[in-house]
Order: sequence, then structure tokens, then C-alpha cells
Amino acid sequence: MRLIAIALLAKILHFGSMARKFDPLILTQALIEKPSVTPIDAGAMDLLSEALADLGFKVTRYVFEGIENLYARIGNKAPNFCFAGHTDVVPTGDLSKWRFPPFSATVVDGTLFGRGAADMKSAIAAFVCAAQQFIAENGGRKGSISLLITGDEEGVAINGTVKLLAAIEAMGEKIDHCIVGEPTCRETLGDMIK
Repeated sequence: MRLIAIALLAKILHFGSMARKFDPLILTQALIEKPSVTPIDAGAMDLLSEALADLGFKVTRYVFEGIENLYARIGNKAPNFCFAGHTDVVPTGDLSKWRFPPFSATVVDGTLFGRGAADMKSAIAAFVCAAQQFIAENGGRKGSISLLITGDEEGVAINGTVKLLAAIEAMGEKIDHCIVGEPTCRETLGDMIK
């Protein structure tokens, strides 16, 4: 299992002269290839944990009633700028209705096909890439960056965001600003945060 994770990270990371740089498409594809149909994590949190730790984040994993969650932070001063999201996806439904296998992360003519491509594994990959770029360009800057990632948004949503926020608050963590990558809304942007 460890060898698979290392091989996957090698695929995700491009090795440069001094630093590794994430490719958002390849990271998104790696996440889509994890069939994390709620409530099963299927290794998505392991992938994120290893990648974030490699970037210097302190990663803490939380499991609430079998649901995987993580909170990762780099820096220990305010303000704490947080990216929030989820790795779980809804069931695939009838596979014959899919143009490509849902967990194959297929790119055709510049379009990525796969379960979770829009909701919301691409946003998580964008979070990681944005954090890495910011750190590279602004290292040593005052403040912190964190990621709050849950595995219980598509289901009953009782063992994810609410419990994770309570757990990190109990540890003295405070989030000052937050971007949520959830694309779903009923009437107003952001009205579907669970």
C-alpha cells in the first residue's frame, strides 16, 4: 500500500531543480481515481494527507463514526486562511449512462470526465496548488493557510464539517477567512454548505 502511495505521489508531483510543483489536473485525476462514494473514503484522505505533509503542512486526521476528515495547517499565526471542501461523491448510478468509466478521470478535448470532477475534487486540487504557489512566492509571510476537508458532505452530513469545526475549535484553532469550493447552490452562492 505504501509503494502505491509513493508511486501516486511521484505521478502527481513534477520534480524541478529545487522544489516540487503540483499539477492541478494530475492531482484532480488522482483524486477522481479514488472511488470515494459517500461514506467510503477509498484512500482520498491518505493521498491528500501525504501531499500536504510533503508541502510542510501539519496534518491532523479525524474519524467521526467511521467518516474520514482532515485538517491541515501551515503556519501558526493569524490570520488563518482556510480552504474547505469534501472528498466524498454521490453514487455513480447506471454505469451505462456514463460516457467514460466514472473513476477513470478521462480527459477528452480539454474536458475532464469523472465522478467528482465538478463536485468537488477539482476544487481541492486547486486549493493545494494555490497554497503551494502562495507559499513559494510568499514564504515567511505572517499568517497561516489551512485546509478543512471532510468525507461526509454528500451523505447525511453529520460527521463532517460541523464535528470537524468543533474538534479544531477545541484545539484552539480559529479560522479567520474561508473559501469553500462547493459548486452546488439552490438559490444563492454558498447556500449548500453542509
